Amino acid sequence: MTKALTDLLRPVINIAHTAGDEILKLYHSNFTVTQKPDLTPLTTADIAAHNVIESSLKALTPSIPIISEESKILSYEERRSWSKYWLVDPLDGTREFIKKSGEFTVNIALIENNIPVLGVIYTPTTNICYFACKDKPAYKQEKDQTQQKICAIHNTQLHNITVAGSQAQGEKKLSTFMEKLGGHKKICMGSSLKSCMVAEGIADIYPRFGPTSEWDTAAAQIIVEQAGGQIVDTNIKSLRYNTKDSLLNPDFMAIGDTSFDWKRFL
Repeated sequence: MTKALTDLLRPVINIAHTAGDEILKLYHSNFTVTQKPDLTPLTTADIAAHNVIESSLKALTPSIPIISEESKILSYEERRSWSKYWLVDPLDGTREFIKKSGEFTVNIALIENNIPVLGVIYTPTTNICYFACKDKPAYKQEKDQTQQKICAIHNTQLHNITVAGSQAQGEKKLSTFMEKLGGHKKICMGSSLKSCMVAEGIADIYPRFGPTSEWDTAAAQIIVEQAGGQIVDTNIKSLRYNTKDSLLNPDFMAIGDTSFDWKRFL
């Protein structure tokens, strides 16, 4: 398995870069914003990136099905038998894209038997890529520099916890969690970059209490895991994928130190 995944990793990184180039073309010119039925924004950049990724993955692995945020989602009856599939968020952080904060990513993950086994997160505005596959280290690569192994924090100190979050998060559950946490430092970041902050040891935890979808976390999960951390639900169980009709995630936390008792703050 590992060799096959390793062979897939570089082509998928290249696909993410190509999708990122399409996103940047629109980011630096004019793009159209519409609204989906769930009232979330959709831009022409989301669609452009989706088209690049879908066609490229079909060419790379014709037999592996694809779930993308911007594609028609099949019913669970149709996809429950899939042992392997691609799970894609072509433009994670559409609101950040619209605000032109630069904090948006291309997310591509490969799922096998309900767990992520390969993940790529690429930030077009900075040309930084995070990637990992099962049984191998997680890496960060900046522009044309040599890839660097990344590691999550494994010695969390209660009096010095760094939390990754976003400016938009203000849910009551999160506020309660932060109050229980006590004194802490917060880093505000958009999209799946919050989980990447945990993977590379900049933040101890990214707590998310509110609606997200499976394509928001899949690539990040394998990257965090191979960096030594976890993405877990409020029962401290790793997230699993394609196990029900809905593709919504439960509340979750990306954590660096898996031996630390995070549950006490819930």
